[in-house]
Order: sequence, then C-alpha cells, then structure tokens
Amino acid sequence: MAVLKANAYGHGLLPVAHELAGRVDAYAVSCVEEALPLRQAGLDHRIVLLEGFFQANEIPVFAAHRFDAVIHQPWQIEALEQAELPGPIDCWLKVDTGMGRLGFTPEDAPAAAQRLRRCSQVGVLRWMTHFSDADQVNSSQTEDQLARFGAVIDTGDRASAANSAATLRWPSTHQDWVRPGIMLYGSSPFAEPAGHAALAPVMQLEAPLISVKWLPAGHGVGYGGRFVCPEAMPVGVVAIGYGDGYPRHAPNGTPVRINGSTAALIGKVSMDMLCVDLRAVTQPRVGDRVILWGDHPKAGAIAERCGTISYELFCQLTPRVQRIYRRGPVNGEI
Repeated sequence: MAVLKANAYGHGLLPVAHELAGRVDAYAVSCVEEALPLRQAGLDHRIVLLEGFFQANEIPVFAAHRFDAVIHQPWQIEALEQAELPGPIDCWLKVDTGMGRLGFTPEDAPAAAQRLRRCSQVGVLRWMTHFSDADQVNSSQTEDQLARFGAVIDTGDRASAANSAATLRWPSTHQDWVRPGIMLYGSSPFAEPAGHAALAPVMQLEAPLISVKWLPAGHGVGYGGRFVCPEAMPVGVVAIGYGDGYPRHAPNGTPVRINGSTAALIGKVSMDMLCVDLRAVTQPRVGDRVILWGDHPKAGAIAERCGTISYELFCQLTPRVQRIYRRGPVNGEI
C-alpha cells in the first residue's frame, strides 16, 4: 500500500502514482481531495483514506469512487449505519495500540468491529494500527504494540501495521499489507546518519547560481549579517529560498554541491535566494547548477542540520518549484 499523501511527499501525486501502478496493490492518502485525482486519472487500485471521512456527507463520495475508509471514531460507525448508499464501503478498523493518535482502544475495538460487521453499508472489514517507535533499533514499545494488535484481531482477518520504519526494521510486523511512505522516495525513516543503505534518493533539488562576486574581509552576508567574511572571498547567490520551501532556519555551514565540490551556505536564507561560500569551488560561474539535496548531500543530512526530518523538507516544497521527471541510471527508475 503505497502512501502518496501530501502530494506524494512533495514528489507529485500523479507522476508517482502512475510510476507505481504496476508495482503496488493499493494507494493510501489522507483525504478525499487527494483520492479523487487518482480515480480521475483512471487508476483503478484500492485507495485507502488513512483518516477516513471527516464528515458524514463524504460517505456517498466514498461509495461512488470505491474508496476504503479507515474507521477510528464511534461517530463514523453511527454515520455509516445511517447512510443510504448504492453499495457497501470497505473499511479498516483502526486500533490505537500505543501511538496515542487515531483509533479505538484495544478494549473498545472488538465491540466496534461487531457493529461494523452488522452494518449493511460496510463491505469487507480489515484492521489497521500504527507504530510510534518502529524507527528505534530496540523498541519494546513496537513489540508491545504488535502484541496488543494481535490480541484484538481475529485469526484470518486481514490487517496492516507496518509503516516504512517497521517494513525495513521489524519483519514480524508486516501482516498482510505494509504501508511504505518515506522509503518509497529513497529517504530513510531512521535517525542514525547511515540511514538505510538500500534506499536511493528519488528527488534532486537544484537551482542556478545567479551571482558570483568577491567580498572583502569583514563584510556581512545577508539579512542581519549573520555571516561575516573572515577574509576576502568569493560568495555566490543561488536562486532558491524559503519561498520555494528551502528551510529558512538552515544554519551557516549547511552543505550544497557545486561542480562536484561541497560548498557551505552562509547567511540567512531569504525568500528567493540564499548565499554560499565558494572558496572550495573551482572556477564557479553564473549558471552553474547547485544541488541542495539529492545523492549528495542527502535530504536527511540537510534536515538534521535544520533540526527537522526529510519528510518536512519534501512536503514544504512550494508549487513554484518546477518538477522535471526523468528516468535514472538504475533499473530505469524515475
């Protein structure tokens, strides 16, 4: 079940969905607004809405487009019982085994399942949970959550539990459906710097160098002069900023790649521009492509510098960042 929420983690919902069409059994998104374009594009896969329907008036849309609803609140069951539909909706009963977010408690889940099974508006009922600590190497919480989940579901019921971290690190959690998200895009769900060696980044974020000039020692760079030139040095301006989704709080020293050399961000990131120290770059020229993240540096490394995660970097890229899709050198992947 490929997780394509948030515009496929910033990579583009429909291009990613079409590329995965022959490789996955289902798509997962968060809301109707993300699900409808998949159907309108002619994709016939199972589509699971991970937060279910937000209001009762969405239920007919689920029925009309064959969307699966994740059920996590009693009011959703009541709404299904009262709905008049042309056919039943397949549902996933969400169990909160320790995440503390959506889902019925393990104590309340069996009664909720009984109501859903009696409801004529419900087709096939499956089960779902979500792990809070699966990215940890040794997590008793993951083992405990899996045990709680196993104690609730009936033998033979179809279930999904594993996100990216659990898919990679906890084979015992795989159940019938795994739900890879961030790993689909080649970024690691793990905090450790090594990440996961088998993952290859899908996205390369780049922008042009639009200015190269020398500044004297003692000259400030950018708003507030956060960086002061320690010597006469070349400084480049790159045409990307927080208006494009590059993190405004990226600190001095955050790496970028120019002509095969690593350069460092200097000064505060502006809305449309950021500045880089070009002392380590041989013959930098206006028009050179600057790699903000990709194979090197990786998005996870940039995220660590910025005190966030690669998920956020991908998702916050704005529409004015042009997406260009091309096939890479490995297995013809985009």
